Amino acid sequence: MTNTTNTPTTEQDSRIVFVPLNKLKKSPKNARKVPHSEATIAALAASIAHKGLIQNLVVEPEMKGDKPTGSYLVTAGEGRRLAYLLRAKRKEIRKNHLVRCWLDVENDPSEVSLDENVTRENMHPADQFERFHELSRDKGWGAEEIGARFGVTPEVVKRRLRLGAVSPKLIDIYRQDGLTLDQLAAFALTDDHARQEQVFENLSYNKEPWIIRRDLTASNVPADDRRAVFIGADAYREAGGVIIRDLFTEDGGGYFEDAALLDMLVSEKLREIATEVLAEGWKWVEASIDFPHDHGLRRYYPQPVALSDEDEARFAEAASEYDTLTEGYSAYDDMPEDVAAKAQALSDEIDAISAKRSAYDPAVIERGGVFASLGSNGEVRIERGFVKAEDEPQPEAAPEDEAGDGTEPEDGDVFDDEDQDMGEPDAGKPISDSLVRDLTAHRTLGLRLALGAQPEMAMVALTHALVLDLFYHGYGKACLEISGKSDPLGSHAEGIADTAASEVLTARHDAWGAQLPEDDADLWTCLVEMPGDSRMELLAHCVSLTVNAVKLPWERSTTRVAAADVLARAVDLDMTATWTATKASYFGRVTKAHIAQAVSEAVSPEAAERIAPMKKADMADAAEELVAGTGWLPTVLRTSEPEPEEPGADERPETEAELANAEGEHPSEAEASNTEAQDGEISTDEADPVEPEPVDDEAAYAVAAE
Repeated sequence: MTNTTNTPTTEQDSRIVFVPLNKLKKSPKNARKVPHSEATIAALAASIAHKGLIQNLVVEPEMKGDKPTGSYLVTAGEGRRLAYLLRAKRKEIRKNHLVRCWLDVENDPSEVSLDENVTRENMHPADQFERFHELSRDKGWGAEEIGARFGVTPEVVKRRLRLGAVSPKLIDIYRQDGLTLDQLAAFALTDDHARQEQVFENLSYNKEPWIIRRDLTASNVPADDRRAVFIGADAYREAGGVIIRDLFTEDGGGYFEDAALLDMLVSEKLREIATEVLAEGWKWVEASIDFPHDHGLRRYYPQPVALSDEDEARFAEAASEYDTLTEGYSAYDDMPEDVAAKAQALSDEIDAISAKRSAYDPAVIERGGVFASLGSNGEVRIERGFVKAEDEPQPEAAPEDEAGDGTEPEDGDVFDDEDQDMGEPDAGKPISDSLVRDLTAHRTLGLRLALGAQPEMAMVALTHALVLDLFYHGYGKACLEISGKSDPLGSHAEGIADTAASEVLTARHDAWGAQLPEDDADLWTCLVEMPGDSRMELLAHCVSLTVNAVKLPWERSTTRVAAADVLARAVDLDMTATWTATKASYFGRVTKAHIAQAVSEAVSPEAAERIAPMKKADMADAAEELVAGTGWLPTVLRTSEPEPEEPGADERPETEAELANAEGEHPSEAEASNTEAQDGEISTDEADPVEPEPVDDEAAYAVAAE
């Protein structure tokens, strides 16, 4: 017997029936063949649980022949029936819970089902965003409460609340299809309606979401900036700073709104660290965000120190215990918690004992200093052992020659035989300068002859001369007319000294510096005793520091650049490992034609055509995103393959394209530059064109050999 109840009060109400849930079935005439998603069913169940059934199910009696079976087929409302079943499965209601239905035996069930799914229109998303925002504002409901009442996750609710908090003016524009949902979401990066509207009014026809985010955060600091990483989000917030994030930013991302506050926090924290370092006994410590690469000071390094017997014994014991604990494990995460903690403590102890194997000379600490700055990844960079010129130990003055009058004969002075016959010769009187010059010339000749016959010793002498210049900064002197000059690159490319590649080179330099003697007088002996392989590595490092392939705007000669091309091919140089094309590094400093050429090469000609109508700044931003990850390099950074020799190779290039190739510039770039100049879009960062000179191949190889 069916428990259907019918309590009619009017003719209209006579169609309302209450049917037990276990008597409701899916109608075979339901127009929807693709089933409802689990998320939709869960949302309907949550809605019914909090607000009851808003819309009746439409049903017809199930018939077997001419007789009703007592069950009902759901013509419209299958999703709501499934929601009730989900609630029954969760034990929220009974399986025979009465469900309010509309009994329809007059209309075609298939048409009713189709009509319910077709003749309707979803509410505009903007209306939903605003209603969610009103529920939060007026009723004080949080994301969890709203999500529970509408069957969506708190994360979804938070995004809709952020969208609902966007300027009403922009939401109206979104309603009128003047903005896309992605563009509206980009404006949710900030809650400042005035700022949102200002950015919108300043947008050109290009309203890409990334452009909106860029303009909104023009004065902010990205969360992956080294300053932000160093301070951390929590400390920045505690100081009153605000971190702004869009709707799709994961925790840890976003932008630090107050750059001045962030810089102040960084400086204060660095000064605190500098004070701790000063307690080591150093004469001075300087703290700054950027390392002062142009300090010009000589650096001293820690010298090896023998461990005490007690430390040596403990080191061996700790190392053995650590190896036993970690055997069979690849990481601390794989170990039991107590084992991992003990292994970490042993590792720290081993590091502490290892640190005792080297120490600074107390005299260096007494007159030297330290620089505290930020590394490229936001870590503290502590560089010790720098000594200012006025604090360098001064050589003792030679005692005056009491036997003589301190004068020397002029060039050409000759001592008469008569002078030699008058008593004993004056042993303290120097020989003439002309004779010294004569004799030392012969000695130089002898040294050249002897050194040229001993390649191994010649390598020692070369290394000695270069190390004196590059590590001891001229405090020692070699007799070779070879100087090691390393041109600081910071004056040519802003920020290059703080890149990861520069830090690797600096670390390599410091590692060698720590192995060299403190006194330049001991350097020769050190190099002679150094293993041949190590000496060659040191020589390679010193030679590498002297490389200068910078093309200056006023230089007309291209022989040095051509020699650098030969060297790049010899070492198989791959610039993609240390350089990436960005707006700052390239696209913002070239013409629009160059940008289009780069995108065409890296991505496709179609991509270049899509961004060609943009303004220069927007085009540069778009190019950075398109080219990212492609490994594209401008011609000047590419390592070209050597061209095969052909008959008549001595002929000089005559065409404009060939001249461009001789200068290392791709012909298409030269043509693009000319085209851009005609259009009036000339980058102010580019130098005036210089007429290229023919390259002497033999001269180029000669320079490379030197």
